[in-house]
Amino acid sequence: MAETVEHTAPAPGKQSSTFVTGTLRVIISFIVPVITFLALRWSFTYMRDADANKFLVAVVALIVGVGAVWALYIITDNLVSLLPEAVREGVRPFVFVGPALVILGVYLVFPVFRTAYLSFFDARSESFIGLENYTYIFTNPDMLGVLRNNIWWLIVVTSFVVGLGLVIAVMVDRVRWEAAAKTIIFIPMAISAVGASVIWKFIYSFQAPSRPQIGLLNAVVVALGGDPQGWLILQPWNNFFLMFIMIWILTGFAMVVLSSAIKGVPAELLEAARIDGATEIQSFFRVIIPSIRGTLITITTTVIIMVLKVFDIVFVMTSGQFNTQVIANRMFQEMFTFRNAGRASALAVILLIAVIPVMVYNVRGMRSGRSQR
Repeated sequence: MAETVEHTAPAPGKQSSTFVTGTLRVIISFIVPVITFLALRWSFTYMRDADANKFLVAVVALIVGVGAVWALYIITDNLVSLLPEAVREGVRPFVFVGPALVILGVYLVFPVFRTAYLSFFDARSESFIGLENYTYIFTNPDMLGVLRNNIWWLIVVTSFVVGLGLVIAVMVDRVRWEAAAKTIIFIPMAISAVGASVIWKFIYSFQAPSRPQIGLLNAVVVALGGDPQGWLILQPWNNFFLMFIMIWILTGFAMVVLSSAIKGVPAELLEAARIDGATEIQSFFRVIIPSIRGTLITITTTVIIMVLKVFDIVFVMTSGQFNTQVIANRMFQEMFTFRNAGRASALAVILLIAVIPVMVYNVRGMRSGRSQR
């Protein structure tokens, strides 16, 4: 006997209630993002107000910044849940990644293209001048001096930071108070570049020979019977005195990372090298260095990028005077002192072009390291 299947239609009242609920969800999902956007816009305007209370600015930034973003994600997720099931899971990841991509596009990608565009214009006449800004940078004697200084920074700082970091990492691993030694060497890394520059400006301080020397370095020189020196105006050595500050800051960072990599070298390899008659120096160059090659490349490229962008140290110590200009400092000067946005943009583009190959090489090295594992 065949069974009859009866399809029961939803009650009219229940169907109407479901329709009203769905409609309200859609309306709320569209209204709340609008309110959130208006709240964010108001908060940005308020936080830029120089006369606003600083405590209230911090409260607004915390409440509106966190709360508005949280509400935006919740409501957007609610909108996605209204989509058909086949589409829903494909769209949801892009909803959560989308805001980050938009922010990167607005605040990172667009400025890059805008800067490249401005580099072809004369800021004063607002006329298109093609490659004249770039020609000026690579032909003007002052600009060539800036580029030459940056090259010296790259060679000296990178070599000393990586070299000293590696040597100290090997030596510290053999001492009894390893943790204390590493802490002392790493402390400068915890100081900002501006703070470190202020410290070293006191160390390099110069007074007339007839006056007491408050600078540590000149005080030592005078105590030994020498004459005080104006270290920051002593060309071309003043550039190296500035480089020493960055070496002082970054050596601890390189030491900690390289020390960790050295500890990861298998003890069996070192033991096998000793059994084969290798000395400590031979083991260092033929076993340890090849084993930590990936870490060395990462540290080197990281330091190169930091050196290419150096600004704080030069700005605080000399403001680029006495032939100590670097690219970032000159870019700042062209933009805010000379009001030449075109030339400043050209310098920014050159800096970006110099950084890109280093970043690409670093990323490729990391990928090849993962593939070998």
